[in-house]
Amino acid sequence: MTLEEKISKIFKLDSDEAWLRHANPWSAYSRFSMLPLLAISFWSRVWLGWWALVPIIIVLLWLWLNPRIFPRAKSTDNWASKAVLGERVWMNRKTIPVPKHHLYIPNILSVVSVIGMIPYIWGLYFLEVWPVIFGGVVAFLSKLWFCDRMVWLYEDMKHLPKYKKWLF
Repeated sequence: MTLEEKISKIFKLDSDEAWLRHANPWSAYSRFSMLPLLAISFWSRVWLGWWALVPIIIVLLWLWLNPRIFPRAKSTDNWASKAVLGERVWMNRKTIPVPKHHLYIPNILSVVSVIGMIPYIWGLYFLEVWPVIFGGVVAFLSKLWFCDRMVWLYEDMKHLPKYKKWLF
C-alpha cells in the first residue's frame, strides 16, 4: 500500500462519491488555508495558554472533515478538480502505470514539502516567525507545484476508460 493510499484511508476517501466531494473546487482550494491556520492556532499558545488546544483541534478537525463536507463537484473540468483527480491517478499508479515523465517529480516535490515543514515546525515550537514563513512558503509552493503536476498527469491519463468517467 502506498503512502497516498494510507492517507486516503485516514481521510475516508474510499469511494467514487467521496473523491467527487473532495474534487469540489471549494474543498481543494480551502485546503490551502491549512498551513496559515495551523500556524496561527499553534502560535496562539502565547496569548491563550492551554486554551490554544481549542483552535488547534478545530483546525485539525477542519483538515480531516474538509474532503467530505462539500457537495459533489458540479463539474470536474477545472484546475482544482483535476488536481484532485490526478492525485487519485497517482495513488493508483501501481495498478495502472503512469507515463515515465511523471514518475519522479511528484515524489521530489513531496520530499521538498516535508523539508519545508522542518523550519515551519521548528519556528512554531520556538516562536520564530521567519522559519515559519520560510518553511510554510516552501511547503506551500511545493504542494502547489505538486497539484499542478497532478493536473498534467490527469490530462495525460484521462483517455483511459477508468479515468474518463471522472471528467464531467
